[in-house]
Amino acid sequence: MHRLNKNQILIAGCGDVGSQLGLNLIAQGHQVFGLRRNINQLPVGIQGIAADLSQPDTLQALPQPIDTVFYIVSAGRRDQAVYQQAYSQGLQNLLDALQQQSIKPRQLFFISSTAVYHQQHDEWVDETSATIPDNFSGQIMLEAENIALHSGIAATVVRFSGIYGPGRNYMLGQVNRGVGYPAEPPRYSNRIHRDDCVGVLTHLHNLSHQQALLPLYLASDDNPAPLHEVSDWLAQQLGVEITERSARRTIGSKRCNNTRLKQSGYRFRYPDYHAGYPQLIQAFKR
Repeated sequence: MHRLNKNQILIAGCGDVGSQLGLNLIAQGHQVFGLRRNINQLPVGIQGIAADLSQPDTLQALPQPIDTVFYIVSAGRRDQAVYQQAYSQGLQNLLDALQQQSIKPRQLFFISSTAVYHQQHDEWVDETSATIPDNFSGQIMLEAENIALHSGIAATVVRFSGIYGPGRNYMLGQVNRGVGYPAEPPRYSNRIHRDDCVGVLTHLHNLSHQQALLPLYLASDDNPAPLHEVSDWLAQQLGVEITERSARRTIGSKRCNNTRLKQSGYRFRYPDYHAGYPQLIQAFKR
């Protein structure tokens, strides 16, 4: 295996995905700094930086040098001002702080979302597809992607589809209450397991030491599936009956193509929901 030199890595917005990523990178011999407002929840081994990306004056003591920056923030709630602050403004604040402290990372990863796609009629989308989002979340995410890609740092945007995994039990809870999704009209959904989010970012980080990365990767598993198929399968696994079908919380209907990511050499640990959900179902039943 290609042995990497030990590097200092900054994970801004070091939540669930960031913390697991940090542990992976520490296991490879890197030194990892996790930046977040509350550093008490960081796993042992990740060095905490207590800072608020919306407050530039808290970003004045960044480690030097930094080889790689991962920007993996979560808005917390669906509010336009909060999104603006978390994504485009927060990223710009961090980039400004790096520049002011003469820190020049080799690589920047901005973690984005498939919310940037506007397609909603079962179309396949990939990295070349048009993005004309009509909602503020997609528009702000696209704005932040452009800030990253024009930052002057070698930057790669990774667009995750719907993340599921430990602690993300919305659909399991809904189905367990007997609520599924209607079969008509079919609504395609796309997902990626939390462990594959971590795996993708670890893979791309390692790859970035061997070759220049492309500016954009779409990260979603192999199997876009209609929501009613997923909910019906989950009901079967949970041993419950669907007694109500509701279309709430469904946005559009598109199918994500992960060919570029797989061509880069990534192999999914959980290529579809049949592989990813059994462990979650066992934990949910306990």
